[in-house]
Amino acid sequence: MTTIAGNLQGVRERLDRACAAAGRDVKSVTLLAVSKTFGPDDVAQAVDAGQQVFGENYIQEGVEKVLALRQLRPGVPLQWHCIGPVQSNKTRLVAEHFDWVQSVDRLKIAQRLSDQRPEGLPPLQVCLQVNVDGGVNKSGVAPEEVMELAQAVAALPRLRLRGLMCIPEPAEGFEAQRALFARANALFDQLNARGLSLDTLSMGMSDDLDAAVAAGSTLVRVGRAVFGYRAPKPAAAD
Repeated sequence: MTTIAGNLQGVRERLDRACAAAGRDVKSVTLLAVSKTFGPDDVAQAVDAGQQVFGENYIQEGVEKVLALRQLRPGVPLQWHCIGPVQSNKTRLVAEHFDWVQSVDRLKIAQRLSDQRPEGLPPLQVCLQVNVDGGVNKSGVAPEEVMELAQAVAALPRLRLRGLMCIPEPAEGFEAQRALFARANALFDQLNARGLSLDTLSMGMSDDLDAAVAAGSTLVRVGRAVFGYRAPKPAAAD
């Protein structure tokens, strides 16, 4: 019977192999465990196995887990990333409880996050979500608009722009996947060439993390391979 600890070990070994194949140091890629729809006890099992970086798609559910883990594993320094869509009525929750938000694709949302980030907390770390392949059902700023948005977000107080995030449409095969991720890497390089000093390229999930690492990902978001298959989210949730 598989366990979360066993799954994590398997994913870490897969990351080791992907980094070796790409000629990269495994320390250059962060593993983010996507815990959406799994409960605090599941997250605690992952923490006990050495995982400290978690991602949540559903904001209210994520906040509940942030608070629960402070009680379940007091003193353990966890890092929480909001990786799902952020609506205007949820920006305060994100600003007050998360360490990172990877899914900013509008200046209005970034402005609200900046205004609502408490003074007593470090700046909120931000990635811009880019729709690299024009998928009609995908969130994200268009590639040709990312420079303008990045410069505007970088100027906001209480935020620190760290990089880009993308979720391309599924592609068949390693080379096709890597080609899509290479588009995000090219945008990342363009932004840095304009002096933005970004360090985070969040791309790759359970099915395509190997190709993402080959294309330069610095953070992979892995849910199913860590926690297993999840039940469908109730329609009433955010």
